[in-house]
Order: sequence, then structure tokens, then C-alpha cells
Amino acid sequence: MSIGRDEVLHVARLAELAVADAELDRLVGQLNSIVDYVAQLDRVPLDAEVTPFQPGPAAVRLREDEVRPAPMVRGPEAVAPEFVDGFFVVPKRGGGLVEG
Repeated sequence: MSIGRDEVLHVARLAELAVADAELDRLVGQLNSIVDYVAQLDRVPLDAEVTPFQPGPAAVRLREDEVRPAPMVRGPEAVAPEFVDGFFVVPKRGGGLVEG
């Protein structure tokens, strides 16, 4: 796949970017370099035997994911300006506090 001047101008127009004529050829070259690099990724073999990269010694095991509650030093009511019945009370847009 190749990206031309028209595609760069189209994308620039969609993104509402001004592209100077002097910069257009440089942008075309840069985008084509990106597209060529991504095309290389299609050629990477996807065999099941490929082991994922893991930094460090192979003997190091990753821990199991566990959901554990993280106790807070203070509850939310201690840091909230207003806290009523387990809810934060926030200022009404453009005015005072919303009463529940």
C-alpha cells in the first residue's frame, strides 16, 4: 500500500490541519514509512511455538492476579466537602449545593 499526496491532503482536511506545499512531500514520505513498517508486521510468523518475551530469568514466575481490597487510610467522607448517606454532594452547576 502506498500513500500519495491526495490521501495526505484528505486526512489533513479531515483533521482540520493546514499543510504547506513545502511540507507535503515530507509528510507523504513519513506516512509511507509508517505504512511500510506496519506491513512488515503482517509477515511475522504466528506459530503457537513462539514464546512471548519475558524479561528476567525464565525461572521467575508471574504472580496470579487476585482482586484484593486496598484499605484506604481515610474514608471518602473524610476528604469530601459534603458527604451524605454514602454519596458525594457536589455544587449544582452554576449555583449552590444540591440537597438530597
